[in-house]
Amino acid sequence: MLSKFILKKANVQGKATAEQREQVGKMTSYVGIALNIALSVMKMISGLIFHSVSILADGVNNLSDAGNSLILLISFKLSSKEADAEHPFGHERIEYLASCIVALSILLLSVELFRSSFDKILHPSDIDFSILLVVVLGVSILGKLLLYKFYKGCAKGIDSTVLEASAQDSINDVYSTTAVLISTLLFRFMNINLDGYMGVAVAILIFISGISIMKDAANKILGEAPDKDFVASMEKKICSYPGIYGIHDLMVHSYGPNRCFVSAHAEVDSKVDILVSHDLIDRIEKDFLEEGIHLVIHLDPIVLDNPLINQLKEEVSASVKELSGDLKIHDFRAVLGKTHSNLIFDCVIPYSCHIKQEEIEKHLQEMLSKKKETYYCVITFERPYNG
Repeated sequence: MLSKFILKKANVQGKATAEQREQVGKMTSYVGIALNIALSVMKMISGLIFHSVSILADGVNNLSDAGNSLILLISFKLSSKEADAEHPFGHERIEYLASCIVALSILLLSVELFRSSFDKILHPSDIDFSILLVVVLGVSILGKLLLYKFYKGCAKGIDSTVLEASAQDSINDVYSTTAVLISTLLFRFMNINLDGYMGVAVAILIFISGISIMKDAANKILGEAPDKDFVASMEKKICSYPGIYGIHDLMVHSYGPNRCFVSAHAEVDSKVDILVSHDLIDRIEKDFLEEGIHLVIHLDPIVLDNPLINQLKEEVSASVKELSGDLKIHDFRAVLGKTHSNLIFDCVIPYSCHIKQEEIEKHLQEMLSKKKETYYCVITFERPYNG
């Protein structure tokens, strides 16, 4: 496949570097521009000759796709720029902005296509059938299907959202051109003119595609929840180091495919020398940096050898589970005194859980009061940052 050839030519093995992404993006854009212009010219000439508004509109759509490929070329060039004083996290989020521009062009095109197609419904005209017309549409379907697979392969190889958007746009074109072909054949063999209706259907399909692409790009710009498998692998690897007893408050900040910043709280034994624990944290952070992940870990010393505190922690954890199995606690510590004792901890409430904070606090306080009247809970409630 062409995508494999281009990935191999750019020497992409595993996670692509910024330079490799630019190289792949450049070659992909050139292919997209050339193919879309060729298809556009064929369709627009055919649409004018055979008086088909849906074919003509499909050709204009291909011309717009060529413009989107040019946007790809520019976005990959700009996103590969190194970090600078104004943008210390790099420029890779430009790719997400490019996806928004692609989506906007698709939406504008769909509106214009809907208008012209609706006018065709009100004022229908015959389609001049020709075998040449069928061949043009067939070539277009095949070309767009190959382009879809090409974009998809390259997108997967370099983890590109804007190429994913272009792939989705290409497969939508396959569906829309197929619809045009069906309407042409229906008119030829059954004398049913669905040209305008098919144009409306294509417009709606293109509009939905644009909304989907815009939504995906906007989510990445706003900061969407990270992939669950990625979070699980992060937690597993950090906890695999001897001396780490648990992690929480893991936050992932993505500034592009090659700009991943992660922060987390790691629990260590409070009796271990702080310099030893700090050296362990430094080693973990360096190991992750070698994988391209900028990890910052906050140390949370915990008491491991106090039977009473460990028992209280287990009982509080079990008590919140009674309310909901999704509730979790961490950073548990106790300040024990003669007149009163404060049990201090954080409680994580997932977005799927609709139990109110006051209800959780009341439930835990009642449980602790039954155990000992001088026990009081001091809770910090928080939402998960990892989805």
